[in-house]
Amino acid sequence: MAFESLSDKLSGIFKKIRGQARLTESNMDEMLKEIRIALLEADVNFKVVKEFTNNIKEKAIGQEVLLKLNPGQMLVKIVHDELVDLLGSEDSEIHYATTRPTIIMMVGLQGSGKTTSTGKLAYLMKNKLKKKVLLAAGDVYRPAAIDQLAQIAESVGVDLVNLGTKISPVDIAIKAKEKAFNEHYDVLIIDTAGRLQIDEQLMDELNNIKAAVSPDEILLLVDAMAGQDAVNVANAFNDKLSLTGVIMSKLDGDARGGAALSIRHMTGVPIKFAGVGEKMGDLDIFHPDRMADRILGMGDVMTLVEKAQEEMDEKEARKSVNKMMSGKFDLEDMLDQMRKVQRMGNLGGLMKLIPGMPKISPEQQAAAEKEMRNFEVIINSMTPEERHNPTVFKYSRKVRVANGCGKSIADVNKVLKKYDQMKEMMKQMETYRKTGRMPPGMGGMGGFPM
Repeated sequence: MAFESLSDKLSGIFKKIRGQARLTESNMDEMLKEIRIALLEADVNFKVVKEFTNNIKEKAIGQEVLLKLNPGQMLVKIVHDELVDLLGSEDSEIHYATTRPTIIMMVGLQGSGKTTSTGKLAYLMKNKLKKKVLLAAGDVYRPAAIDQLAQIAESVGVDLVNLGTKISPVDIAIKAKEKAFNEHYDVLIIDTAGRLQIDEQLMDELNNIKAAVSPDEILLLVDAMAGQDAVNVANAFNDKLSLTGVIMSKLDGDARGGAALSIRHMTGVPIKFAGVGEKMGDLDIFHPDRMADRILGMGDVMTLVEKAQEEMDEKEARKSVNKMMSGKFDLEDMLDQMRKVQRMGNLGGLMKLIPGMPKISPEQQAAAEKEMRNFEVIINSMTPEERHNPTVFKYSRKVRVANGCGKSIADVNKVLKKYDQMKEMMKQMETYRKTGRMPPGMGGMGGFPM
């Protein structure tokens, strides 16, 4: 996550504060100094940092935190609330028109990933929000951009207005709007041209499109890795176009995250969506409170639940849970659960959403994901009888499975051992459900070794 370094530093600061019986003006000033340094190192705008730390001190004094016996928790809450306020206080979702198509205009610099993000937004609206979506290819200066959007539209399963490069972007937008109205689409997303830098020609063209189709939303795509440049770009586009929102890409990467913490405060433009990966489904609605939770190491249970709901039918999930809790599940069920977890995202990213979970290194994550892939290959090499009734396994069967998938007998034994462990764990969980007492040794996840 982009805020990982900042999150680690803030966690260390709060750990020191919790270790002190009382908070004095002296150690509070020291804490604020460390927070200030952590934010500046995360590339947060210095004006934002100054106001942020001043607000924390003012609220801490106003709520008499210095007089409390255990000031740590209250300080964490104050910092959390300030982070939420900095990121936008409230969710800023798309405001959809009720009696006509909602028109969204995508803008940004060339090379920022705007066309890909346009496709991701179409995917989110079609698959998660159940909208009928139409895309329009308005970047007539780069045939490659039109070809790319055509491929994306086909992969996502949405319609595209592609009139080539011989027609003006304004006319493309007008014709796309006519199609959206006539054929009753819910949303029209117009991908516009970008430039390597902001210039009058670009802004004139974008303003002409805006005047021609009156978009409900004008969304700017900015790269989280651009740091303070992202804030400058947002200010320039906002001055000319009056932006309604920002899509922040690469929030899953190694960026320091300062752009996300600065942009809302410095421009007044809310972050509406966050890019969290390379796949078409890796665009999330931005929730300031959830992002603040993640920055402070509190996890993000709501996002985890939503990811699970997207991948699992409620009735099937209930049926699967009952089967597993009864101890009757087989290797086929174990494989099905593994695949559902994999579809939800990478293992490291999912663990960060669970409060209190230990962090895993990239090496541990790679090892766990490799083991899951090995398990899938091995189970796929088994016969239906073996998957549904693992007790039939003898040495000769293990040899056949190992040879069939290019693995060792030890690898096959590892799968069977993991299955037995999960089965035993589910029996213990059923005992807990009936008695309300957690069985001994149930502190861990019972999943794949990290």
